[in-house]
Amino acid sequence: MAAPATTAPAPPGRRKSVTGTRRTVAALFLLPALVLLGALVVYPIGYSLIRSFYNADGSGFAGFDNYKAIFTDDGIRTALKNNVIWVVFAPTVSTALGLVFAVLTERVRWGTAFKLVVFMPMAISMLAAGIIFRLVYDQDPDKGVANAVWVGVHDTFAQSSAFPNAHPGRESPLRPDQGGFITTAAVHTGQTVALPLVGVAPDQMPDGAERAVAARPEPGKITGTTWQDFTRGKGVGRLGAPDPSELGYSGMRVEAVRDGKVVASAKAAADGTFTLPAAADGARLRLPASNFRQPYNGVDWLGPSLVTPAIIGSYVWMWAGFAMVLIAAGLAGVPRELLEAARVDGATEWQVFRKVTVPLLAPVLAVVTVTLMINVLKVFDLVYIIAPGSSQDDANVLALELYRKGFSEGQPGIASAIAMFLLLLVIPVMWFNVRRLRREERR
Repeated sequence: MAAPATTAPAPPGRRKSVTGTRRTVAALFLLPALVLLGALVVYPIGYSLIRSFYNADGSGFAGFDNYKAIFTDDGIRTALKNNVIWVVFAPTVSTALGLVFAVLTERVRWGTAFKLVVFMPMAISMLAAGIIFRLVYDQDPDKGVANAVWVGVHDTFAQSSAFPNAHPGRESPLRPDQGGFITTAAVHTGQTVALPLVGVAPDQMPDGAERAVAARPEPGKITGTTWQDFTRGKGVGRLGAPDPSELGYSGMRVEAVRDGKVVASAKAAADGTFTLPAAADGARLRLPASNFRQPYNGVDWLGPSLVTPAIIGSYVWMWAGFAMVLIAAGLAGVPRELLEAARVDGATEWQVFRKVTVPLLAPVLAVVTVTLMINVLKVFDLVYIIAPGSSQDDANVLALELYRKGFSEGQPGIASAIAMFLLLLVIPVMWFNVRRLRREERR
């Protein structure tokens, strides 16, 4: 039987030649990426580092003055404070909501549809989301959805007045009193009282208001009329008496006050007439301040005190879906046997979630949180678009302050220092993420 043929090993020189060729081919494939990386990342970082040590026009060396400005300039300090708020709350809330959504959607039949709806904002650019939420937070309840809902809930429990701008006209028997108005003289039973007011536009009168009529006297009672006395001049109308074209203040509250105490009260009918009992004899009539309360216009979402939480809310709306999808993917890999074993051992659903599900999802939660922290440190679009000019200083963040210093205020040195400071903030987070990923790979 013939011996099998053997292949002679390749000469050492040839083996090195093949290895060198492969390295050359790999380098050629990597070269375009390396060129782009150098041009778009390495060079800008290097240039920014050098520029951060020069003054505004770049003509003189400024040392660390630009870096000192980060901690002494009021605008930058506000931005730094807001960045801390963003880093603490935005990733935490987004991750927590994503976790809740991911766990709950596993238990409903329409979970996939819900995930699609929650993830959909990720398809919207930051610019578009900013414009959307600028309208959502509009102060006018007729435009802003947030205030429309808020005003609707508020008015359900505390109805706003229909007469916020009403006030006495000339030759009126009323004078100001504690935000409302009161008669200058006491009234008595059998007497009719005229309480004319002006200042309410005809189209803003209550829907149920009817043509005002003069009240008729009634024995043992006090009657009167409160109405919109807007007609003036000879041949146009009578001052201090209801005219056919004038409307009564439907629903106006009238109180009889004696010695500082309310002894009787009534509400005007649709034609403005009201009737008080004999207990009101000798009292003065008051139209309380509740009749003239300004209408509730909701919350000033984009005011100095709420603008940062409001913008964080819009960020959470966008990124909670991202967190949910990643956590749901991690949840799919959780061994169901462990969950069932915990339930068999008598654990409640809350205990299963807290002591089994969350610890098993800890690596995924860490990835999501760290990714969102890096993203939050460079947030710019939402703050720039949503915050109005009057509140932009209060909503300022480092990325926005970098833009303002570099392009609006002509201080590129300080802008470069802010850029390097942001890079220093991001590096530890990235290092932690890379180290954690390598530790996961070893497992």
